[in-house]
Amino acid sequence: MKKNILLFLLFFIHYLSNAQKPINNENSYEAKMKRTEWHRDARFGMFIHFGLYAIPARGEWVRHDEKTSNEIYDEAYFKNFNPYLFDAKEWARTAKLAGMKYVVLTAKHHEGFSLWDSKLTDYKITNTPFKRDIIKEYVEALRAENIKVGLYFSLIDWHHPDFPKYNDTHHPMRGNEKYKDEKINWDNYITFMHGQVKELCSNYGKIDIMWFDFSYGEMKSEKWKAKEMVQMVRTLQPSIILNNRLGGDGTTGMEENSLGDFDTPEQTIPEKAVTDNQGRPLPWESCLTLNNSWGYNRYDNNWKSPELVIHTLVNCVSKNGNLLLNVGPDATGKIPQKSIEVLSEVGDWMKKNGKSIYGCGSSTMPRYDWGLFTSNGKSLFAHRIYPSIGGIVLKGYVDKIKRVALLHDGTEIRTESSWWGDSSGKNLYINVNRPSYQTFPMPDKIDTVFEIELK
Repeated sequence: MKKNILLFLLFFIHYLSNAQKPINNENSYEAKMKRTEWHRDARFGMFIHFGLYAIPARGEWVRHDEKTSNEIYDEAYFKNFNPYLFDAKEWARTAKLAGMKYVVLTAKHHEGFSLWDSKLTDYKITNTPFKRDIIKEYVEALRAENIKVGLYFSLIDWHHPDFPKYNDTHHPMRGNEKYKDEKINWDNYITFMHGQVKELCSNYGKIDIMWFDFSYGEMKSEKWKAKEMVQMVRTLQPSIILNNRLGGDGTTGMEENSLGDFDTPEQTIPEKAVTDNQGRPLPWESCLTLNNSWGYNRYDNNWKSPELVIHTLVNCVSKNGNLLLNVGPDATGKIPQKSIEVLSEVGDWMKKNGKSIYGCGSSTMPRYDWGLFTSNGKSLFAHRIYPSIGGIVLKGYVDKIKRVALLHDGTEIRTESSWWGDSSGKNLYINVNRPSYQTFPMPDKIDTVFEIELK
């Protein structure tokens, strides 16, 4: 009997010591880094802003800027929306040829118009002359090209009757006396908004990114019932990653237990890698426009050059970040030709030099006037972007380098251990200027990449 009791006690102690560990905090640093691993490897993505605002062609904030009522906006644009040249496969091919690994499309922007066949509203694409569900075609086209699927969802809705108007700082009807004493049912709006997010997470298979936008003033965090919504999203899409705009304006870093997985600086590049208060690197993604507009704007011809796009991408990666580059299709559903031309040139460079972008991040090397370094742990990549005098120097690296080669074709590059004013023999120099040693010109005027293989 005593023996049986002893065995039982031993078994019970063993059970307690090996009981299931508490579930890891899904908002912990470790959980975020695990979820975002593919995103940090991808480094380059496409943003697509598309909606009714493509028809007036004055940008996605046209309703706000011109204080347009629902009645006027719907009569002019909702009833006439017919992007008859839309081809999801063409969008996907454009992204792939540019070297982009994921795409984020505005399923619904602030105007409140849904690009899918939502059961919760009549204000949707299947009630326009176009009739088709763009989200369905979009996700299928991306998956066929092995591109990760992202959906943008606006937390605000200028069309919904229960969204604040008169006192809201952004609503098209702000300050309009007609709405001064209007009574709204905020709970009704939250139920609707959560319901639409649930539809997107339930009806289109695996979604890789949900990109929420945007919070401001008091309209943030629990005003949106953010915790409940995130719990719902993660239940329906366990491996999905979320940006950080549910709780703030998206311009600051993320706390340990914030709801988002990655930071989203907009129209800017951080001065250095984004870190938490413990100095640990945080995932981040800079979202930029190709001209100066998100939605299609036929009057905006301030296009960024392929050189600037490539230099910006390298800059982001050198700081452990991603670049999410926007295109705004026109009212027919076509990506503007100028966007395609720029992306095509970027894609040509990526075909030759993508190894220095994908799976790469920052290095311990200092920043030099001639360019930037990226690294994947096995190799350093020296991006010679700007004209300079002298060689590329790697201080203290003489005994650490196995070989140096041009990335695009594998050509071996000679190195030296001394330079004018430096005969210590400790530093390694890549000679890129003196024809007596190397007679080749820089093969890429945009960015010549040297692969430096470490021992």
